[in-house]
Amino acid sequence: MIYLKYEPLNNLGVFIHSVDLEITSFVNKKLADFQLTSEQNLIMAILWEQEGVSQNEIALRLNKDKSSVARMIVTLEKKGYIHRTICQKDRRSIEVFLTEKGKMLGKEVIPINQNIINTISKGMTEEEVIQLQRLLTKVRENVAEL
Repeated sequence: MIYLKYEPLNNLGVFIHSVDLEITSFVNKKLADFQLTSEQNLIMAILWEQEGVSQNEIALRLNKDKSSVARMIVTLEKKGYIHRTICQKDRRSIEVFLTEKGKMLGKEVIPINQNIINTISKGMTEEEVIQLQRLLTKVRENVAEL
């Protein structure tokens, strides 16, 4: 195990947080015209790939607590992008579906999302992107152990 010198403002955690803030700000600016936040966009991205996903599954996939996902889903529902129904197989579960407005939104936002991904990874090879994902996964696992 390697032990790095303690530097309060010059460490991996602070750097990752700073990068996260920059990316979030960038994404929010790109999506501002659609009144869609970066986190709401993640929920919509899941639904653009597969409708009928339960609120609990969305929370698991995003690694978010159920109550914050539920609040975001209510907000997206108020905007007219999604609707919720009680699952027929498990009446305790709520499934989320796109409205026509939500489907039309996807036609505009999915290309923007692709552009965001391209911008973030600009100048990197596919191998570098995979390595970065692997290293960040290791960081996440390290702190998840605590």
